[in-house]
Amino acid sequence: MEIIDGKVLAQNVRENLKSEVEELKKRGISPKFAVILVGNDKASLTYVKSKNKACRELGIECEEKILNENTNMEELLGIIDDLNKRKDISGILLQSPIPTHLDINEAFKRIAPEKDVDGFNPCNVGKLCLNQDTFVSCTPYGIMRMFEAYNIPLDGKSAVVIGRSNIVGKPMALSLLNKNATVTICHSKTQDLKEITKKADIVIAAIGKKHFVTDDMVKERSSCYRCWNK
Repeated sequence: MEIIDGKVLAQNVRENLKSEVEELKKRGISPKFAVILVGNDKASLTYVKSKNKACRELGIECEEKILNENTNMEELLGIIDDLNKRKDISGILLQSPIPTHLDINEAFKRIAPEKDVDGFNPCNVGKLCLNQDTFVSCTPYGIMRMFEAYNIPLDGKSAVVIGRSNIVGKPMALSLLNKNATVTICHSKTQDLKEITKKADIVIAAIGKKHFVTDDMVKERSSCYRCWNK
């Protein structure tokens, strides 16, 4: 069994990105990333801190917009509009989840497609469907990078994605389909899940439950990838 070490791959990617940022700065281009956080969700606060730290390590400036949980939709959209207009902002990310009184889909739609680093604007989602160059949600994109780095063939392979969220499951399925895999999407209403996964060459668990996929759900010599907290 081969274990894919995502941490080693991530470090290599970061080293390459650091060099790219240095080259951009030599050309007078200083990348700046803006992250919006609404509310005080502990996990989201941790993710934002992690993003800020990663940016600093790469030499990218990170601007945080921390909003009160009572922020209304007009205020949130106003901040997004301001960041869209600012020429010094290269990318915008709205940390999810956001308070339930806010419409996250409307907020994603408001982020300019060219600054939508998470790939949630409908324009970028459509480009992914059409197999066009675009931003892709980070977890599916990271998994695709792992397939590429470890020379794992996808052409003609049978792949099962467990989970249908807009953040991971659906973009993951589309990314695999764009690489000519035969994709099956399973979810909470799927019947005989075990029988489906056992026939797959690749199984990706894009759900929020650890250890959900067990050994008896995966056929011998197949590949299984788990995306936690999604």
